[in-house]
Amino acid sequence: MCERHPMCKVGTGKWHIRTGLRLSLLMVGVLAPLAAFAQAQDPGVRKAASDGGSPPSLAGLTGDEQTFFHDGLTRFQNVETVSGGTNNGLGPRFNSNQCSSCHQQPFVGGSSPAANPLIAVASAGGATNQVPWFIAPNGPVREARFKTSNGAPDGGVHDIFVITGRSDAIGCRIAQPVFTPAGNPVTGQGGNPNVIFRIPTPTMGAGLIEAIPDSAILANARANAAAKQGSGVSGHPNAIQGGNVNRSGNDGTITRFGWKAQNKSLLMFAGEAYNVEMGISNQLFPQERDESPSCQGTFPTPNDTSNFSASATTAALSDIEAFADFMRMLAPPVPEPATASTQHGNVLFSSVGCALCHTPALTTGHAIASGSAASPSRALSHQQVDLFSDLLVHHMGSGLADGITQGAAGPDEFRTAPLWGVGQRVFFLHDGRTSDIIIAILDHASEGSEANRVVQNFRGLSAADQQDLINFLRSL
Repeated sequence: MCERHPMCKVGTGKWHIRTGLRLSLLMVGVLAPLAAFAQAQDPGVRKAASDGGSPPSLAGLTGDEQTFFHDGLTRFQNVETVSGGTNNGLGPRFNSNQCSSCHQQPFVGGSSPAANPLIAVASAGGATNQVPWFIAPNGPVREARFKTSNGAPDGGVHDIFVITGRSDAIGCRIAQPVFTPAGNPVTGQGGNPNVIFRIPTPTMGAGLIEAIPDSAILANARANAAAKQGSGVSGHPNAIQGGNVNRSGNDGTITRFGWKAQNKSLLMFAGEAYNVEMGISNQLFPQERDESPSCQGTFPTPNDTSNFSASATTAALSDIEAFADFMRMLAPPVPEPATASTQHGNVLFSSVGCALCHTPALTTGHAIASGSAASPSRALSHQQVDLFSDLLVHHMGSGLADGITQGAAGPDEFRTAPLWGVGQRVFFLHDGRTSDIIIAILDHASEGSEANRVVQNFRGLSAADQQDLINFLRSL
């Protein structure tokens, strides 16, 4: 590992020699001088007045839409318990006890915060969990997936905590999974080769992404064909059926949420997370993932349902419906005002080829939040979505491959991560292996990656041009 090399230096705020050494092993081709990278620096997480504040809703919401947005926000922050509380059903296996614990940078609805909240979750309620090696105080929130189990392909999430020892789970005696041998706790690299990690994806502007028609995604995939072919960029929607676009195996439409674009809708995203990340069964996933009788096997399922007897309209919704409403009506990230440097960086972003995958903007169609079926939402309909993504999945090569297939997204394929808000993110790439955006760019290059030529173009820029491009990204 590079961390053991005498010339390597661990850090997250600047470009380091170790990344150049790593890339020289991954790429075959002309290597740009390291001197350029020694001058270009990641300025770090961009600060804004909205940091830590109340998450903003989409502009133009109706009064009813605002009501449901705020109801969803409240539930998104609720702390779940096993029993005896007002939000029951946690576990028996779980990764956290609150949606907002994973999604809180730069405010509720975002991504992993700088200070890892899972350290405290491990022992909450008297639980006797050991903190796994890849959960570090200054590292990202991570979920763990096993490539194989018992000699067969797996790919599923293996929750890091159990409710054993909690005061509201008397009698439960189940054990945590084994994730050792350990590696680097901050980067998550170098440990058990059967375990891979994912960090939370931000949900700001997610309703706008949900409202983009499939036809817009497909038309953009066909655009600039010559430039894409010349740069080695292809990509396809995550498709279980229907050709080369990740599509839903249920209705054949394009899926678009998650690191491999594996989830079709925000309701599906919410339902899966409630069940997989917190162990709370619901009307989309009605069975418990662990039915140990002494833990939750005798509880009625699903834990989360609609409430037919509710007196208030919002209270009739299940939690997963409320979560989806919050995410659907959450405003997109706001970039900082342009400067000469970021304007030039924006031009370079396109000229080196980043925009071939990170499409600057798409447009929504007719869309409804959760209001009248006869009246499209003004806040969601016919809006320009400055997401910087084509929502396709691309081959990212051996260096980033996680060995897991989801839908039509193969072992080295990932959705083009939307870059809006990237300036305020702390951790990068699907497993949070770095906090340096320059390292994240260069880690796009490895054998079999569609980004190799684009990364080579970036490496060929002068140090001043590289800095302008980095400043542009951090302005988003």
